[in-house]
Amino acid sequence: MNARSDSAPQDSIHPSRTGYELDEIDVADPAELSRTVGGTAIGNFTEWYDFGVYSYVVPVLSSVFFPHSSLAQIATFAGLTVSFLIRPIGGIFWGILGDRVGRKGILAATVLLMALGTFLLGVLPGYAAIGVAAPILLFVTRAIQGFSTGGEYVGAMTFLAEHAPDRQRGYIGSYLPVGTLSGYILGAVLVTVLQAVLSDTAMSAWGWRIPFLLAAPLGLIGLFVRLKLEETPAYEKQTDDERMDHRSRFEQLKDTVAAQWRPLLVCAGLVLAFNVTNYMLTGYMPTYLSSVLGVAETPALTVVILVMLIIALIVVFLGRLSDRIGRKPVMYAGCALLIVISIPAFWLVTQGGYVAIFFGTLPIGLMLVCFMSTEPSTLPTLFPTSVRYGATSIGFNLSVSAFGGTTPLIAAALIHGTGNHFMPAYMLVVAGVIGVVSVYFTPEPAGKALKGAAPTAASEEEAQEIARDA
Repeated sequence: MNARSDSAPQDSIHPSRTGYELDEIDVADPAELSRTVGGTAIGNFTEWYDFGVYSYVVPVLSSVFFPHSSLAQIATFAGLTVSFLIRPIGGIFWGILGDRVGRKGILAATVLLMALGTFLLGVLPGYAAIGVAAPILLFVTRAIQGFSTGGEYVGAMTFLAEHAPDRQRGYIGSYLPVGTLSGYILGAVLVTVLQAVLSDTAMSAWGWRIPFLLAAPLGLIGLFVRLKLEETPAYEKQTDDERMDHRSRFEQLKDTVAAQWRPLLVCAGLVLAFNVTNYMLTGYMPTYLSSVLGVAETPALTVVILVMLIIALIVVFLGRLSDRIGRKPVMYAGCALLIVISIPAFWLVTQGGYVAIFFGTLPIGLMLVCFMSTEPSTLPTLFPTSVRYGATSIGFNLSVSAFGGTTPLIAAALIHGTGNHFMPAYMLVVAGVIGVVSVYFTPEPAGKALKGAAPTAASEEEAQEIARDA
């Protein structure tokens, strides 16, 4: 069995293996694998819990931190922009460090720092108490959150991919978006409940703080769980020649970027298709429905939550399916939906009525789940073990920052500038075209060992089968 895809480019410092002896093949421990799934998913839960909460208390935050500004909501949304601008810096820092010192410690640090940034926002005094220092500190907390998030999702992908059996990596990796979706849904539901049971005065005075303060126990739980995880076999089994802690920072950056520029471009293209769809649904659709189409805010948010619930129910199924038929067919399906269905979906949404709005929004979720279920088990496979965390972090976070995080802003600006309500659909079509090209250049990773690592089996019997077939 080859440790690399036949179509994958060969890395000069990580030569390919043509076969493995039985004692070289890793066998995953089911109990440890379960802990790993839970330990990685809780970080993504915390990340998207923060995103959901912040996005849906923007009107309250605007009145608390920018009470005298005519651009209060835009200024508050700028807090999200700060997070996305800082993400690539955090991704480079944590990713490069993770390739030098290991994955486990970095993941413990990012989940704690991420929760800290969210918690600190919950205790910030408002503009009425400390004046202009309040919005400045708001941006500082968002910068902390963005810096830590830059290493979180990619670190979790890398950690889980390096623990998962090769023939189950799609299934195991698809639990990461379950944490993502659960965090977003909980944040949105909690804000909706608080708005329903509290008066506007109570919500503005103290109610908005509750969801942010809850990040503290989430972070402590995440830290406790992650400190009990085992380092990945792929990282620990690197040879001295492969390890980045024996190289200078310049040599590491050269190996991470210059030597990996082709898979970095593929990674960025896949992430673009994924995250334009992601933030169109989660970040822009509620605003599109309420501000552009005039749907009441609570029903608009409810539609998005229902679609996210449906995605959460099928994402693991698609992940398992990708282990059988390959990642690329599932991703191609998502790209095809983006190209063919986006415009009809937005046409249906604009017809009005909650049924039409729901069935127009649902296809966007189905497009998204095709990427959400496969990319956690695809992106880390593009790079060899020695640079996997750093290279994936750079490609992922630069693409998210440039294209994903700006999707709501670009969509809103295009509609404002043209008056065309279908501009978001056109954006999705373009993302689908870029996705097709990126998937084409992606080596099929399903069932194959990671680059620069020995195969990983789910059982001793499977290990023996791999050794026989090698």
